Formats: sequence, structure tokens, C-alpha cells
Amino acid sequence: MGFIKKLFQSKKRKDQAQKYNIGMQKTREGVFNRLNDILESNAVIDDELFDEIEELFIMADMGVDTVIKLVNHLRETVELKTIKDPEALKEIIVEEMFKRYVQEDIIDTNLQLTDDLSVLLFVGVNGVGKTTTIAKVAYLLKQEGKRVMMVAGDTFRAGAINQLRTWSERVDCAFYEKPQGSDPSSVMFDAIQEAKKQGIDVLLCDTAGRLQNKQNLMKELEKIHRVIGREIEGAPHETLLVLDATTGQNGLSQAKIFNDVTQLTGVVLTKLDGTAKGGIALAIKESTGIPIKLIGLGEKLEDLEYFDIEEYIYGLFADVI
Repeated sequence: MGFIKKLFQSKKRKDQAQKYNIGMQKTREGVFNRLNDILESNAVIDDELFDEIEELFIMADMGVDTVIKLVNHLRETVELKTIKDPEALKEIIVEEMFKRYVQEDIIDTNLQLTDDLSVLLFVGVNGVGKTTTIAKVAYLLKQEGKRVMMVAGDTFRAGAINQLRTWSERVDCAFYEKPQGSDPSSVMFDAIQEAKKQGIDVLLCDTAGRLQNKQNLMKELEKIHRVIGREIEGAPHETLLVLDATTGQNGLSQAKIFNDVTQLTGVVLTKLDGTAKGGIALAIKESTGIPIKLIGLGEKLEDLEYFDIEEYIYGLFADVI
């Protein structure tokens, strides 16, 4: 079936995609394997079939706007090419999902790092796995030979500082903190000075995850951006929103809010292995234009992967194609 099937004909390419294949099993079993049943049980392509496909993809949390555009494209393609066999829709669906995500752009999921000190700022609400994600990014960068420091910028919760410190010890990387209640911007300023002294390559900065007062959040993040940018030109080099894939459409709302209050450069999608609604990655890109940079496919430190749209779609449709 089409280009995705051709991409994964080789054993080497299939082996590369195994983490996606295993990690996205719940989504596949919960939703996308039903696509086969729908297409095989319908003898003709009609409005009822399109309605079933639409309902299926909405259940996968692909987002209503994304689903409507996808189904409309299917209708137009069927009419234009006079397609009669419902199973022929598989290839069209897979290819259209890929196109809708890429949108003729060059998708770069690499973290934007410099030859000097790079600063990555992590934002997101409490409970999405932000602290654990920072630890996993630290582990990933350490495997690439980088010297990493974590910064406890969520100074409102002692638990957040303690948790990040514990993770820094597990990952064996540098850690910077100031007392609970300190101004987050001053923490970032001092951490940058310390990182320069220690010859750190990448600074990973945690932030508070409060959404109760959007205006206060905006002011705080603006100040943090300003302080970091004043000390290092072009920094922060990444502002990454951490989202819990299991929250579905609530995660999409968070993406829109944080994109309003700060200049997001990418999304880290956690717990993708724990949800049957893994279509959220498509919805985020479609509705905000923000690329997925990293995805969590398990609880271990090594289970954070750079996002690959081809392997992601393979993970969705491995049993179908």
C-alpha cells in the first residue's frame, strides 16, 4: 500500500520503527485496526461509510477540524477517481495523514542546539510528566555526548525542586536550584552564569505549570524569556510544551493556551504508549502549526524518541498495511 508500505519493506526500516510499533499498540488496537473492519464490511462507498470513518478518527482524538478536512478529501478523491472499492481508501487515508502533517514543509524534529551554551525551556501544566520528560531529555543528550544541567525553575512547589534534584542524580547530570519562593527569572539568570563556569553544553529549564491565571503566566514566561535572551543571544533556543497524550482534547486546549502566551517551538508528547487515542499528534500540528519534537513511548529513561512522522504513521497502521 503506497509509499508508507514501501518505506517499511526493508527489515532495517521495520526494526527502526519497532518502538513506535510496540508503543502505539493501544491506539492501533483501540481505533485504527477497526478501520480494516469498516472498509472490509462495507460493499460500497457511501455516506454511511464516510460517517463511520469520521466517527472512528474523532474517537482517536485527531481533532474535529482535521477529521472533517480528511474525510472531505476522501469524498473528493473518490468522486474524482471514481473509486468503487472501499479497501482502496486505506492508501488514500495513510498518504493524506502524512501530507496533512507535513503540509509541504521541511519538518525538522532535531533540537536546536548551538556550539556554545544552549537553553531549552520546558512549559506545561502540572501532572503531564514535565519533570520526568526533562530527565529523559537529559539522558538522551548525555548519550549524544552533551554536558547537561537541569534548572529547578518551578520555585513555587518544593516537591518540584526535590523531584528534579532526584532525577538529576539518577541521570548523573548537573543541577541548579535556589530556595523555594525565589523569582524564577533570577534562578535562570544565576543558572546561566553557573552553567558557563562549568562548561555546560545544554541547560534544561523547568517552569511552573499554573494555568489558573493566564495573564500572570504570560508575564512570568515573558520575563524568563527576556532574562535568558539578554544573557545568551537567541536563547531560549527551544521552548517545548510537554503534553500528556492520554488527556486527549484537553491537551489540544493546553497547546493553544501556551502557544498564545509564549513562542513555542515544539511539543513533547508523553505517555503515547498509554492511550488508545494517539491521533492527538496530528490534531496538534493541524490546529497550532507546532511540530512534535519528541514522544514518550514508555516509562524508562531511554523511551523518549525524536518524533518521526513516517514511523508514527507506521505505528498507527502497522496492522493495516
